[in-house]
Amino acid sequence: MKKRILFIDRDGTIITEPPDEQIDSLEKLAFLPKVITSLHKIAKETDFLLVMVTNQDGLGTPSFPEHTFIPAHEKMMNLLTNEGINFYKVHIDRTFEHEKAPTRKPHTGMLTEYLDETKYDLKNSFTIGDRLTDVTLAENLGAKGILIGKKDERAVLCTSDWEEITQFLIQQDRRHKARTAQVHRKTNETDITIHLELDGQGKADIQTGIGFFDHLLEQIAKHARCNLTIKAIGDLHIDEHHTIEDTALALGEAFRKALGEKRGIFRYGHFTLPMDEALSVVALDFSGRPYLVWNATFQREKVGNMPTEMFFHFFKSFSDTALCNLNIHIAGSNEHHKIEATFKAFAKAVRMAIAKEVGNEEIPSTKGVL
Repeated sequence: MKKRILFIDRDGTIITEPPDEQIDSLEKLAFLPKVITSLHKIAKETDFLLVMVTNQDGLGTPSFPEHTFIPAHEKMMNLLTNEGINFYKVHIDRTFEHEKAPTRKPHTGMLTEYLDETKYDLKNSFTIGDRLTDVTLAENLGAKGILIGKKDERAVLCTSDWEEITQFLIQQDRRHKARTAQVHRKTNETDITIHLELDGQGKADIQTGIGFFDHLLEQIAKHARCNLTIKAIGDLHIDEHHTIEDTALALGEAFRKALGEKRGIFRYGHFTLPMDEALSVVALDFSGRPYLVWNATFQREKVGNMPTEMFFHFFKSFSDTALCNLNIHIAGSNEHHKIEATFKAFAKAVRMAIAKEVGNEEIPSTKGVL
């Protein structure tokens, strides 16, 4: 997975910058309001690499001896590290502006290692700084600029509030990692389109032409807290089989795609759900291997306008394309209660299995792949 980066300026961005002065003593070291708590939250809740990029005019020359720079800089870095704010690298250009060195911001001479498109995602990376040159640096890198204390239409955010920067970056991070999938399955018998958002609010827009099937699919969205849109056109003039089967196949494929590598998910889910006299037990594993254990019988031919023989077939088809292991056990006397309880228990088990552990990006398998 390619890394996204926050290229963060130092003076005027993390620490205050005295007018026309270098920060050459501990007495001049002061942090911007809310910057430490903000950087801590960014480091904890996002996967951006933090990279410091700073121009220090004439560092190491008589006008700015290195021994006057190091104590304040090291004090700053140690304090940040102690707060869980770890910079991947620190890049310091020591030249004067009139030298026009290729390493001096907004030029990218110090940052050529990040131009490797196989390792870094600069399009979704950001620079953060208090000068217009920081926005120009973003342009030169192919990244986006955040500007502190000034206005520039090129920047995606202009603000003096580090909390606002933090919320913006967390939202960007969530959008980037959004677990969604779009599936279109078209055959001579059906035409099905599904849009799935795993991290949703339980919203559903279901149209299959089979009323009770729509109702059951709505239970999946509601109780798994997924946003689910399904538009299915099938040969219902023949019977319901193809529409139900192909919807299940497309839905399983959507879950497989939205889960991606499955990094950080719990993987396993289970739920026992009562509904009046009925009891449904569902356990599942997004293992990468399809398997269905089905322990259920139905006495009626249909519930609503859905054949009861298709309940098994729905979960078998879902398992085949989602590549998950499903164990389903149903007991009760009311057929409506039995199957509705099963879809709700299935949804609750799915919700448990797809949930992500905060800060965990590992694949939940000793194999290293699912």
